[in-house]
Amino acid sequence: MFRILLLMAFTYFFFHLHASGNITKYINMKYAYLSYSAIFIFALFTAIQAYTYFKTPEEGECETNCCHHDHHHDKPSSIGRFLLSCVFIYPLIAGFFFPIAKLDSTIVKAKGFTFQNIENSGEFSRNQYLMPDTSVYYGKEGHYDLMHEELRKYSKQSSIQLNDVNYLKALETIYQFPGEFTDKTIQFDGFAFKGESIKKNQIFVLRFGIIHCIADSGVYGLLVELPEEVNLKDDEWVQVKGTLSSIYYQPFKSEIPYLKAESWKKIKEPKDPYVYRGY
Repeated sequence: MFRILLLMAFTYFFFHLHASGNITKYINMKYAYLSYSAIFIFALFTAIQAYTYFKTPEEGECETNCCHHDHHHDKPSSIGRFLLSCVFIYPLIAGFFFPIAKLDSTIVKAKGFTFQNIENSGEFSRNQYLMPDTSVYYGKEGHYDLMHEELRKYSKQSSIQLNDVNYLKALETIYQFPGEFTDKTIQFDGFAFKGESIKKNQIFVLRFGIIHCIADSGVYGLLVELPEEVNLKDDEWVQVKGTLSSIYYQPFKSEIPYLKAESWKKIKEPKDPYVYRGY
């Protein structure tokens, strides 16, 4: 009976993630079919286990009717069963009762905010900051074709708005071809992060992006120079609009694109603060 209840709990857990919308906090919804499959598989296993349980004769009945057989069933010890149960129960307790941790500036501070795509652009580097880099998923030729395809799309536009759908693709294209976007108007939303800003009116405006799942998430955005000095706190959400240019940023020892803001305003944090990579 314990196995039946455990499988039912896992089935309900995955169903609850979808019904509540919290599944987006863990995976890119392009892969939602995997969690839908988990719901079906756990439901199927629950039905099979329930059928087996109710069709299996009771232990006493087996001893009466099958006494002529020599039973040598090796049952796990009580401690072993307890530890095995804990392994399966803990994820359920954590999933149902622990609050969902939201990625914010504390994660950026904990990892150390550096421009790793320039400082440490190894083939197998995964920690990403500021610039999305999907070359590790497409290969050199595929990534080259993809970026030039995106460039053709945006090169004809004098004004570009980064939204939930195009944020990662457009931002990656901007970092790949910063000269092609010089003096173009860019508008986007994100949370403020002071970081190692040199000037008092400079902040980073960032959003966490998910390529496949939360494990490969990175924080992406632009250095923004505001029209005046402001006292923005980390994690306050803003909308900025201005023209793109490039600057040599001493803390990163690199030239990076930055937005010279013409206007900005504080906004409420969106219902889903993350952005996801489309394919």
